Amino acid sequence: MSSSLMSNLIQNQAKKFGNRVALKYKNYETGNWDTVSWNMFADIVSSVSNALLELGVDIQENIGVFSQNKPECLYVDFGAYGIRAVTIPFYATSSETQVHYMLTDASIRYMFVGEQLQYDVLSKVMALGTNIRKIVVFDRSVKLDPRDRVSIYFDDFLKLGEDRKHQEEVDKRTAESHSMDIANILYTSGTTGESKGVLLHHICYESALAAHHQRFPELGPNDVVMNFLPYTHVFERGWTYWCISEGCTLAVNLRPQEIQQTLREVHPSCMCSVPRFWEKVYHGVQDLINTSSGMKKKLLLEAIEVGKNHNLGYLCHGAKPPVWLHLRYKFFEKTVYSLLRKRLGLENGRFFPTAGAAIPPAVQEFILSVGINMVAGYGLTESLATVSCEEEFDHVIGSVGRVMPHMQVRIGENNEILLKGDSITRGYYKKEAITKAAFTEDGWFRTGDAGYLKDGHLFLTERIKDLFKTSNGKYIAPQSIESKLVVDRYIDQITIIADQRKFVSALIVPNYALVEMYAQQKGIEYASMAELLKNEQIKQLYTNHIDTLQQQFAHYEQIKRFTLLPEPFSLERGELTNTLKIKRSVVAKNYAEEIAAMYQE
Repeated sequence: MSSSLMSNLIQNQAKKFGNRVALKYKNYETGNWDTVSWNMFADIVSSVSNALLELGVDIQENIGVFSQNKPECLYVDFGAYGIRAVTIPFYATSSETQVHYMLTDASIRYMFVGEQLQYDVLSKVMALGTNIRKIVVFDRSVKLDPRDRVSIYFDDFLKLGEDRKHQEEVDKRTAESHSMDIANILYTSGTTGESKGVLLHHICYESALAAHHQRFPELGPNDVVMNFLPYTHVFERGWTYWCISEGCTLAVNLRPQEIQQTLREVHPSCMCSVPRFWEKVYHGVQDLINTSSGMKKKLLLEAIEVGKNHNLGYLCHGAKPPVWLHLRYKFFEKTVYSLLRKRLGLENGRFFPTAGAAIPPAVQEFILSVGINMVAGYGLTESLATVSCEEEFDHVIGSVGRVMPHMQVRIGENNEILLKGDSITRGYYKKEAITKAAFTEDGWFRTGDAGYLKDGHLFLTERIKDLFKTSNGKYIAPQSIESKLVVDRYIDQITIIADQRKFVSALIVPNYALVEMYAQQKGIEYASMAELLKNEQIKQLYTNHIDTLQQQFAHYEQIKRFTLLPEPFSLERGELTNTLKIKRSVVAKNYAEEIAAMYQE
């Protein structure tokens, strides 16, 4: 049996690509993007493998990585795979309770932390009692607690492996590594219930990487790929490993809130992201259109219309656009689309996979109309991301693309999407009953998502567990209502309330800047945001916008009442998961009074 693909992937790429750039990351002291060659990447990975053995890491032992995206996260992952260890990524924003649960559940002895925030959280958790023997801190500027006897900095950790005295053992373990070794345990952030550790074996990655290479063979060493989502997120993790296996250069984005700036510095050709990123782009352009006048406004609106006809009306149906339309498109390519892409830092953009939530159709249409190749897809942590995805000029608005070559899909009871394939998890860590319940009798994985197949494309209809039943017995799919309304420029976040209620209501986080602008135009005076949002003119503004957007819904699906919230949903209050999905149960509890008020007669 040959060793697993992942255990020596970086070493093999170094033989192929040598001194070409493998990674780049922003040096916040100089403001420059520093580079790491494939040779250097491989060298550091070897040092990590040796240093882990020096610490006494066993075969298939669990190691924790609690950090923002940093090159060190990748060094530790591949260094661990080389000695058949398992890495468990923690979200950089994880709370003390989450960290303590994962540390205990996975019996972690060795932890790698990124910055001061993660170190401080871990220090507090240590006081509760853990198995931790050693903490390795990536960032040299982190101030260690003077009483801390277990922490060292990453560069000192690397020195433990520099002399390569364990290289023979590293080589032996690499040679003995195999497809059924566990690579990662990914704890789901869980919009429902307790976090579960999803087991991802090496075979999951091997199967997924081969399938992606088959479907998208053009990704390669000339691509610069922005790593924007956290490596903890299965989508970014699977995508990053695929890009590494194709020899791309990775640009590691440390601070998610600065992505707009880093895109303009790096000009990537590819980036995976969630719909929220593109929603913000869409809103930005809508604001530009709404604040423009005369010729400029006319030009922008016409450009979007021409792009829609050209790309979605013809190219996506495999048809050739008429000459006059193609010439108009070429004109707008030079005058509008290219300038817009440049403004975003996407002028070299080729390929932008997007998944993780429903993409509002208006957003998808707009992005494709201006010539950005956003590729919609669908996947889960349990399937190692991609189950299905679109291909270039194979876009059907509302679909999540065609099923990947390594994946089988069956539509089961209640239209549930069922999956089979080598990239599917073998189960949840130490949770036999939950694992058993996750599969059908004949071995298909239950996704919990309802959908259907049409002309080779997969469509999602709702999340089965998320279906609300009103007290009148009508079923409501909250996500489909939310994705229609979140495209409104005055709405930043929205969550639908309907379960066991007489009618549908909503909690809305407004776009505060736009509300303030509107108040200024209308001469509305106010002392605070809370006061402004209670103003009748503001409420009427939202009523008008909501009524326009929900005309297409059945009467029982329409929002009858809503509350405008003076502050956004937050991670700190537990209202959002680490992937920024809204936790309905927590929101319902935190806003119980506001919700009750909407249902008073």
